Amino acid sequence: MKREGIVLLASGSLFGLIAGWVLGSQPSGGSAPPRAVVAQPENAGSVDGATPPPLDETRVQDLIAAANGDPSDALARTTLGNLYFDAERFREAITWYEASLVLDPQNVNASTDLGVSYYYTNQPDRALAQFAHSLGVEPEHVKTMLNIGVVRAFGMQDLAGAAEVWERVIAIAPESPEGLAAQQALERLRSAHAADVDTTGA
Repeated sequence: MKREGIVLLASGSLFGLIAGWVLGSQPSGGSAPPRAVVAQPENAGSVDGATPPPLDETRVQDLIAAANGDPSDALARTTLGNLYFDAERFREAITWYEASLVLDPQNVNASTDLGVSYYYTNQPDRALAQFAHSLGVEPEHVKTMLNIGVVRAFGMQDLAGAAEVWERVIAIAPESPEGLAAQQALERLRSAHAADVDTTGA
């Protein structure tokens, strides 16, 4: 199962409510269903206002033992990152994703999930830098591009930059969940903030 959730992106009076996606790219570390999340700073409560899935402490300890026993085990480290991400413990997720990427820097999904974790810990610049690494590995990774738009819009207040990358998502994968989410976000931009950003491609 993919850890995918529709994000309801709120920006106050700027554009109201935009439906988009911040997507975890890894297979789930547990059996929790996909969940909706809301882009907001760390320590503001659960990202969707609900209690996050509980951390499987037994599995975490087993994986930590595996990671400590094998310094080359990237998978154990990635899975630990996934488990902490699912539990919305993003700082611990960062620790394990960073460790996994030292061993396997081409893992685009771990890289993108690391970028999302940076965003949720109020590090938008690091998030964008990590997403740039992801696109260096896979230039048309639409989950990464959609997340770039989220961070540009809501972390950097760069509406034109967000619109540009969402247009790319639509061009690459118009019928995908990411493409449909990007289209909806752009429609909200056109209707609510057209004076500050050209989203028509003209």
